[in-house]
Amino acid sequence: MTATLHLRAAKRRDAADLAILVDIASHGFASWLWHGAVMRGMKDTALEQGRARLRMDDEPGAWKDATCAEWDGEIAGVSIGYDLDENVRDIATPHPVIKPLLDLQVKVIGSRFIDSLGVYRHHRGKGIGRALLAHEIERARGRQVSLITESHNDTALALYAASGFAEKARLEAVPLFEDSKRHEWVLLARNMA
Repeated sequence: MTATLHLRAAKRRDAADLAILVDIASHGFASWLWHGAVMRGMKDTALEQGRARLRMDDEPGAWKDATCAEWDGEIAGVSIGYDLDENVRDIATPHPVIKPLLDLQVKVIGSRFIDSLGVYRHHRGKGIGRALLAHEIERARGRQVSLITESHNDTALALYAASGFAEKARLEAVPLFEDSKRHEWVLLARNMA
């Protein structure tokens, strides 16, 4: 029997998988952000906070904006995308690491923004990321599609370039730790014909 890929809208109950995949997509950046709730005594782990955030009903980038990729009935990957509106200008930066990301998002207000695209390692190489990306492009319905990735993420940069994305801007990332790998955040966009 041949393995099959199925894309479906996420459900609230998928939030634990969504949190893990968002953290994978961000190379641990999401769990670093979520760890603040642990430090404040609100949660026991960063992933518990991530799950709670992704279960929110009215939060941009939560479960309602997510698409799950299932490989033979198992969640294998996720994409999270939403329309980037003027409200991004009003978001307070709780930490300096967020500022360059928000500054880049302001440049693509009005676009369909892909917040996260992640695939479990054991499911990579099966076309799941490409299928999720194509799905997000289709959901843009003729509008510009944008996303931000790390300058050293060669695999992602190659996928996005092959899908018609081009660099619009880049900003120096604020390091999370003293010994963090230095990189830039790269804003990519794909204009629809």
